Amino acid sequence: MKLSLRTPELVAQLQTVTRVASTRSAVQALSGVKLAAAATAELLATDTEVGLRVPLEAEVERPGEVVVPARLFLDVVRALPADTVGLELRSAEQDLEIVSGSATFHLRTLRLDDFPPLPAPDESSRVSVPAQAFAETVGKVARSASRDETRPVLTGILVSASGQELRMVATDSYRLSVMETSLQTPLAGSFEANVPARALQELARITQQVGADDLAVSVGHNQAVFEVGGVVLSSRLIDGQFPNYRQLLPDAVEHELRISGSELADVVRRVSLLAQKNAPLRLAFEEGQLTVSAQTPDVGEASEVLPVPFKGEPFEIGFNPEFLRDGVESVDTGDVVVKLISPLRPGLIESADDGGFVYLIMPIRLNV
Repeated sequence: MKLSLRTPELVAQLQTVTRVASTRSAVQALSGVKLAAAATAELLATDTEVGLRVPLEAEVERPGEVVVPARLFLDVVRALPADTVGLELRSAEQDLEIVSGSATFHLRTLRLDDFPPLPAPDESSRVSVPAQAFAETVGKVARSASRDETRPVLTGILVSASGQELRMVATDSYRLSVMETSLQTPLAGSFEANVPARALQELARITQQVGADDLAVSVGHNQAVFEVGGVVLSSRLIDGQFPNYRQLLPDAVEHELRISGSELADVVRRVSLLAQKNAPLRLAFEEGQLTVSAQTPDVGEASEVLPVPFKGEPFEIGFNPEFLRDGVESVDTGDVVVKLISPLRPGLIESADDGGFVYLIMPIRLNV
């Protein structure tokens, strides 16, 4: 194998693909990146759960394949002195020669046979969706996905698309995000899958980077394959029944308040600084105002008053500061609508201008 290409191109694509390479597998090849050159060139990486294939604009003089340590390869290429780089597999020496300007490196190769094949898109189930809408919908809900691997079904985002609607749902059992995005053009198919949140977050990042108009999705028995701008990301699907989130959303509420999203976000961020060591953020509602406060023993306390259109009997409710902040910040612009029932029932945060986003957050029982 022998090829040449521009160094910035190799750096950019290596930065993308290396994010997927495993950092803790006993199989050395999974910590590597596979460089494959035939008529065209590409980089591949996988940790067996998420796989990534990115194209390389290169002049291929001799085809071939090689696997080298991903992080080291990236560090070396970042440090190269010239704008062009030559890569050549030296089979006898079992290394990859990297030549750029006056610098020469030789990286020992990893076992090519240990690098697993990546799933190919299923043409029969491929559905094309608007790429930007897909990435923005992921961004709305991803923070609510659980990071607790003991409950794997909650570490995913339930993605469904049909007709003119794209819907994503995520929950960690303490908060729930639902985003329904209306599409201008009806889809030519449908799908539903529970995809690991980290795979979709990586896909959203790539989508924003490549700036493509469309994203193709093909869902198989236990794999989903996404194609955008020449990049192919594959992910295993999560087994198990995703919670029936519709049952968690209340049918009626006692209070519905429209508040400036930016003002509420600023207040929550400021007061949260004094909500440490699992201390709750307290929201005390009374006629015409909301007092946001926090107190951490041996640290300090904070409070701030915000005018709100509240009427009725005063009450106080507590929330996890981080979860509340995530919910408010998920509404990008404009006002938020806060819906409340009682101090012991979940609260809802929605966008006042776009009814597609709903964020449910469980309260924390307060000690008087």
